[in-house]
Amino acid sequence: MSANTRPSGPPTQTYDSAFLKACRREPVPHTPVWFMRQAGRSLPEYLKVREGVPMLESCMRPELVTEITLQPVRRHKVDAAIYFSDIVVPLKAIGVDLDIKPGVGPVVAEPIRRREDLARLRDLTPDDVAYVTEAIGMLTGELGATPLIGFAGAPFTLASYLVEGGPSRNHENTKALMYGDPGLWADLLDRLADITSAFLRVQIEAGASAVQLFDSWVGALAPDDYRRSVMPASAKVFEAVAGYGVPRIHFGVGTGELLGLMGEAGADVVGVDWRVPLDEAARRVGPGKALQGNLDPAVLFAPREAVEEQTRRVLDAASGLEGHVFNLGHGVLPTTDPDALTRLVEYVHTRTAR
Repeated sequence: MSANTRPSGPPTQTYDSAFLKACRREPVPHTPVWFMRQAGRSLPEYLKVREGVPMLESCMRPELVTEITLQPVRRHKVDAAIYFSDIVVPLKAIGVDLDIKPGVGPVVAEPIRRREDLARLRDLTPDDVAYVTEAIGMLTGELGATPLIGFAGAPFTLASYLVEGGPSRNHENTKALMYGDPGLWADLLDRLADITSAFLRVQIEAGASAVQLFDSWVGALAPDDYRRSVMPASAKVFEAVAGYGVPRIHFGVGTGELLGLMGEAGADVVGVDWRVPLDEAARRVGPGKALQGNLDPAVLFAPREAVEEQTRRVLDAASGLEGHVFNLGHGVLPTTDPDALTRLVEYVHTRTAR
């Protein structure tokens, strides 16, 4: 079933939402808006409920996940919620020894660099992440007609954290493995594709209306390397959830040269960062895909008039698209004024009202 096919049985509450219509490239009452990292450090109410709770622990408390996910919907009136979690949650759930260190990010105690290390990456089962099913059940009850976006880290980005042992500027160990032992590399990404697919299936079956695959680090690759060494694993993930009929979004940073391939991997919606105008991105991606993006997150620090001017440029570039979901070109920066986000949502809704 494609994302453009109405699911069998009674229509869901979210089916006719502006967000899902845009993902399906159907006419919308207004351009839908949501933000990556909208549930997070820019909100004082988030900081309050997270106080004293480590990041990974907060991802495993259904009541806390529910509250954090709902906060930006209440405050900003965005058109979709995104499930509060982290891309390393499924790795933690299968027993990988890792932690999220404040100011650093995910840190893996024993990096994976040899074939025998693959044994540490067992299959993910729904029981491993029962808290996800519980939280999404709570959320869909609260959200009503507002869609919930589930998400997961893409195989390449997860592999980079596992191989490097944490965040990396140059991904030297990752690329050394990819070039030096292509067989092991392919097996690693295939294993991660299975884990990611299982994690997304849990979220969809619990009630997520769409899913986004984050490939945060894949912009470090040349197109030929992506096609040969990464695209098969990402395509496997998208194919694994194709039968659910929910829109599948693919997003990476610095991926201007990869946009066409990212769409080719199987996404229904391709996320675009701020470096490529949306009309040019549409040319690179080709027909049959909606686009998501792409205001520079730093623009929100400018005066209101400048924010509106830059937003108009994004909307003008998107005016000829088959489907457009307004978003930032990356996540909300931690020191962003929440009121600037609220004003931005209202501005996009008002300016694009049909």
